[in-house]
Parts: sequence; C-alpha cells; structure tokens
Amino acid sequence: VNIFYISGQYPLVQNLTVTEGGTANMTCRVEYNDNTSLQWSNPAQQTLFFGDKKALRDNRIELVRASWSELIISIHDVTLSDEGMYTCSLFTMPVRTAKAYLTVLGVPEKPQIDGLTKPAIEGDHITLTCMTQGSKPAADLRWFRNEKEIKGAKEVNASGKTFTVRSSLQLHVGRNDDGVAYTCKVDHEALTQTPQQATEVLEVHYAPHVEVTPSLTVPQEGQYLKLECVSKGNPSPDPVMWTKDGGDLPDLDRMIVEGRELTFTSLNKTDNGTYRCEASNHLGTSSAEYVLYVYDPNAIGQHGTDHALIGGVVAVVVFVTLCLIIVLGRYLARHKGTYLTNEAKGADDAPDADTAIINAEGNHAHAEEKKEYFI
Repeated sequence: VNIFYISGQYPLVQNLTVTEGGTANMTCRVEYNDNTSLQWSNPAQQTLFFGDKKALRDNRIELVRASWSELIISIHDVTLSDEGMYTCSLFTMPVRTAKAYLTVLGVPEKPQIDGLTKPAIEGDHITLTCMTQGSKPAADLRWFRNEKEIKGAKEVNASGKTFTVRSSLQLHVGRNDDGVAYTCKVDHEALTQTPQQATEVLEVHYAPHVEVTPSLTVPQEGQYLKLECVSKGNPSPDPVMWTKDGGDLPDLDRMIVEGRELTFTSLNKTDNGTYRCEASNHLGTSSAEYVLYVYDPNAIGQHGTDHALIGGVVAVVVFVTLCLIIVLGRYLARHKGTYLTNEAKGADDAPDADTAIINAEGNHAHAEEKKEYFI
C-alpha cells in the first residue's frame, strides 16, 4: 500500500489492492479543513459522493462516513472494471486533489488436468496439461509427483484483462508410476487461504514379473516346504500355473497349490526336480524356476564333520609354510650382510672392484691365521 501525505489543507488518500468480489474502502482525509466539501470520483471522472450526497446510481457503492475532515465510501462486489485511478477533491480555491489507484486482483479458477489416458501402458509417452483461467496478474502453476515437486513447461496467454496459464508435463510412463498422484497447484496472491489444485492418479498396466522364493534354504527329507510365486503385474496375473520338469505336478496329495503358493507337506527324494511358476495377463507372460534338491539329514551332518577336518588340515599347512618362509628369509638376509661386510673391508686400499674382492679374501684368510695363532 502506497500512502501519499500532503501537509496543510490537502486531501490524504492511499492506494488499494482488492480481490475480485471483495470490498474496497476508499478513504479521503484532510488535516485542516475550513468547512470545505470533499468529493470522490471514479476513473471515468464520474462523481460518486459529494460530501454525504450520493451522485451515482450504483447499489454497490455506499457511504461509510462523511464529515469535514474525512469522506469514506465502500465499493462492494468489486469487478475488474472497477480498477483504475480514483480522485478525492477538496473544493477550495483552487480545488485541491489527491489520487488513489485501485488494483483489482483476478482470482484464478480451479485448475484442470488434461491428457491423462486411463489406463496408460508401460512405455507410453504422455503429456499432462494443467490450465487455469481468470488470474490477474498471471498465476503460477506447480507440479507435484506425490509430495515431491517437479518442473513443468509454463505458457501464459492474455484473455482481456485476465490471463490463461498452462503448464505441461512430459512423462515416459513406467510401472513405478502406477498409483502415483500428479497434482497441479495454483499459486496467486489472491488465494490467501488454501491454494487451488487438481490431482489425477495414474493407472499403469504392465506385463508380469515373477520370482520364486522358498521357505527353506537347505530342504531336507521329511520337512515342510513352501514355494511362493511372487508375481507383480497390472492387471494382476491370477491365477499362476505350477509345473514340474515341464509337466504336471505328480503328487497332488503332498503338493498343495493354494493361490500363488506350492506347499510340500513332507519332502522326500522323489520331489527333486525343476519347478516352474508362470503368470500371465493381456500384456505378456513371465516365468521363474526353482531347482529343488532334497538333502538326507544324516549326510548333511557327516558333510559338516568332513568339512571341519579339511579346514583344520588346511590351516596347519598354511601355518607351517609361513614359518618356513620366515626362517629362509632371515637366513638369506644374514649371509648377504656377511658378504657386504667382507667386500667393504677389502675396498679400503683397492683401486677397483675386482681388487677389493681379492683384498677381502686376503683379509679373511689373514683373520683365520690370526685365529689359529691365538688358539
């Protein structure tokens, strides 16, 4: 709100911003007035009120207060055509005026989302378009995928005094989009409370994907085993079909099929084989296999003992090998140090490397002689 202060015998007014359909209270005050009348005029220079006398026949315009120091009028159900410069006049000699601009905000309509095909097919490319009309100034449109904001392409077109705003969203549809809510929200200064928004939930059809999950890691004879055919697809691929080694299930007394599950009440060796689960819908077929091998509980215990024994032998062999490497390394390092020491002793008076080695051998022999002499 811009306020213009004029000292002395001048009218005082302020600019107003009102939402379309709201009420505008136009106030004109005078600090010092010697019983001079005040007048409000509209942008067409039509007199609205002269003092407390109504001059224009418009039921939306009413007098709030009239005195020598102020003139307050109200305009109800404001429309976009009411926007403009209003004038307050103080009838002195000469007449003194002050102008206040009334801004009317156009309220954007509830947005609409177009371009959604139901259902969409996995792999489709679709364009969602959100549109709102009647905003002034132009509204802002924001897209959300569930609760996460995503960016769209905005387009603004003028429609008289208001604007039509569109925002487009390009989508490459995948199965992860099934059940996702796409929301278009309108942001505008005229929407002081809950923003206008529209939501569409995407339905995506896709071919099945199948996995087989067993209830046991190491199935043994006599145990209870459940194989679950986990199939995901839209439409849901029900029912699923179970086969063994490419044919029908052989023993329906012990092999029970309930929905997506194949249950063995008591395993035995004859159950060994490849079990296949197959699921279909109108978009395709998917299958998964599980190779069942039923173990002998006694053999599993014996295998465990054998593995422990082998592990112990391997650990001993590794330890002995490491010890031999350490001893051999120290032996080689010690002899290499002796050679270098002897060579250094012969290098004191030698003109070259060969002479140094000969001198070292001589010194070594001399040392042996000294050693024998003392003994």
